[in-house]
Amino acid sequence: MKRNEFIKRLKAGLKGMPQDTVDEIVADYEEHFEAALAEGRSEEEVAAALGNPGRLARELRFEAGFRNWKSEGTPSSAWSAILAFMGLATIDILILLPIVLPLLGVMFGLFVATIAVFVAGGFVLIAGPFSGFPGGIAVAILGGLGLMSAAVAAAALLTLVSIWIVNALMWFGRLHYRVIEPAIHSEN
Repeated sequence: MKRNEFIKRLKAGLKGMPQDTVDEIVADYEEHFEAALAEGRSEEEVAAALGNPGRLARELRFEAGFRNWKSEGTPSSAWSAILAFMGLATIDILILLPIVLPLLGVMFGLFVATIAVFVAGGFVLIAGPFSGFPGGIAVAILGGLGLMSAAVAAAALLTLVSIWIVNALMWFGRLHYRVIEPAIHSEN
């Protein structure tokens, strides 16, 4: 594969990332080609030594997503990191997809249920005293506050579990990358 084809495939794999990041990555690989050509190596040898540009792009996307997750810790950065991880683990997708998707579905369902309990607690708190709630006004107010506080506690626990799941996926991704990196960058 020639230099232009390698760079073209690398850029295609990095599509969707910030343009300044893509430009920096491409410049780094251009420098690899320049240095190797100065040493007398051909473009084909350099491209073969660098590996599959699509695979490199997935690894670079994962690293960028992982850094973004570690620095920001927001839900959008978590989602980006998970998507980047899924791109890196294309071989493992058959194993991970049946585990990760139901887990994400259960977490989403639990978050929706938590919101529903919070709303129900608010309804009991507001409407209970005026609707003849069994036990009287105090029970309605305390019951509503209890439901709302239980929902807030459940949401906090779900958030902690969600962060743990994202961190576990990122750990697995880094482990996956470290295991296959020697095979990718071998000098054979």
